[in-house]
Amino acid sequence: MAKRKVQRRVRTILGEDPTAMVWCEIHKAIPKPPADVHRAAGKGRLKPRRHWLLYVGAAVFFFVVVPMMLIDKLGDRLGGQSSGRRSRNAGTARDRTSAGGRPTTGNRGREDRTDGVFDGDWDLTAGRLLLRWYTQSPEPKRLVLLARDRVCVAASPRRRLSPTKADDFRIVAEYPAHEIRVEGEAGQPRGFATFRLCFTDGSWLELGRLAEPEDADSFLRRVATGH
Repeated sequence: MAKRKVQRRVRTILGEDPTAMVWCEIHKAIPKPPADVHRAAGKGRLKPRRHWLLYVGAAVFFFVVVPMMLIDKLGDRLGGQSSGRRSRNAGTARDRTSAGGRPTTGNRGREDRTDGVFDGDWDLTAGRLLLRWYTQSPEPKRLVLLARDRVCVAASPRRRLSPTKADDFRIVAEYPAHEIRVEGEAGQPRGFATFRLCFTDGSWLELGRLAEPEDADSFLRRVATGH
């Protein structure tokens, strides 16, 4: 469940208790918009900014952990029997020979340039929301709030190491209930669940990486039955 300070903040910015809420993200990279569209929208960020501690952790992993793994693996290879190496090499050669006779398949069909992130029209509501997604907040996490007569999207104005525990988030987008519909299926596997914000102009945006499992399950049950 969401932390108490998060729940208190939600009541403050909404002025009421939400019928459901969930922390989520755009679970894939935002597609690159046409240059003129991006320029007209102010050339905002299309990628999130990560907390500096995450970069420190990544540096430690690549410069300390990875070299140790490589050294350990190299030691195993050097300690192996030469006959074993010859056997593996022979097997590899046979595999290459058999693979050489297989035809390769090309790109079948037109590539989906949106990668399932949104409907693909940058001029409609979902596209315009994407263009300012990381301008509104550099933090990838968003809190989607369902209220009686509206759907709101909230975010922290700054980078957070634990954004789902933040109490400084604010509403960055708000849509009346008659302009938006939230679609999702209940019972989706945790960690892989997604849902869509569908707008009356025909555009849609898919969100995933749902946090707080109990909130996520409750949210999906709510939207599956119609909020």
